[in-house]
Amino acid sequence: FRPLPILGMGMVVLGSVLLLLLLTVDVPLNLSVFTVFAEFSFTCMVGLTNALEQDGFISGFMAFYVKSGEPHLSTAYAVMMSYWEGIIHFILFLTIIHRMKSYHSLGLLWVGSSIGLMLFVTDDVIICPGKFGSNIRPAFWRNVPFFLVPFWAASVLFSRPREMPIITADKIAAEQKKGLLTRPVDLLLSLLLLGAMVFSVFRGFVVLDCPLDACFTYIYQYEPYLKDPVSFPRVMMLMYLFYALPLMTAFIYGLKTPGCSWMLDWTIFFAGAMVQAQWCHIGASLHSRTPFTYRVPTDKWWPVITLNVLLAAVPPLLALRCYTNPAYFMKPVPKGQTSNEKKKK
Repeated sequence: FRPLPILGMGMVVLGSVLLLLLLTVDVPLNLSVFTVFAEFSFTCMVGLTNALEQDGFISGFMAFYVKSGEPHLSTAYAVMMSYWEGIIHFILFLTIIHRMKSYHSLGLLWVGSSIGLMLFVTDDVIICPGKFGSNIRPAFWRNVPFFLVPFWAASVLFSRPREMPIITADKIAAEQKKGLLTRPVDLLLSLLLLGAMVFSVFRGFVVLDCPLDACFTYIYQYEPYLKDPVSFPRVMMLMYLFYALPLMTAFIYGLKTPGCSWMLDWTIFFAGAMVQAQWCHIGASLHSRTPFTYRVPTDKWWPVITLNVLLAAVPPLLALRCYTNPAYFMKPVPKGQTSNEKKKK
């Protein structure tokens, strides 16, 4: 198969699915949202098919496309991304379609996961000189809509006010008078975020070839996957350094300063991005498609995986804390009113 017809075939398939949706499904309340998530649900199944074929569970479905269209889909990192898309994103899409009138938080979770995934693929395949950076096939450009749509969804979701629980002004004021030391959960989350920041900075220095002995020891004895020539892990560590680090700094500020209502949305967005990224990183560092010399050594498995799991767990724990008890992050309201009454006025 020639590369250019592969791109055309991919666009025809996606267009056919879209046309089939418009012709056979009754128009729902929000047609644009339904169409986007239904179309993306189809691509999730394509991703899951790729993951299953690369791992040898099925055969004969994706080999021609991977070879002539997107060779990077055969890497361990891409296989883990395909599993994430085919399972987690698919469940999110079905749930959002089911809850068409109320999907703000689920939408932000998907937006964070999808933007993180697409930024990573774009940075690695196009910008960084990795193994596949000099071998971009025309079919790769079918990803452009999947790169743009999450940004469109993010602009819609972040500009739309979220539904807030009814909380009295007295309760909001009482919560916001508490210092960080009197809020043990927030204090623990702040310390965990500081630890995640230190770990992100350290691994950023590691992939930037820092000459410190600690960096040399870590990359050769603990996480040799960071020097895998496909460059996926190197790009991910740089994304943590330049994107995740500023956000975690802002979250520590938000935990310390009352009234930071942006925490309610941004923590969910960040949780989606980080859990997806860590799932792919952990899975790829252990996957059989990663050369043995770059996998996590057996005797260092527990400390490395524990640190990576903790890094994945902190953002969703922070998002859960903000979602379940948002009073500290809400804007102050006059006494005698509730948060919803102020919103109506």
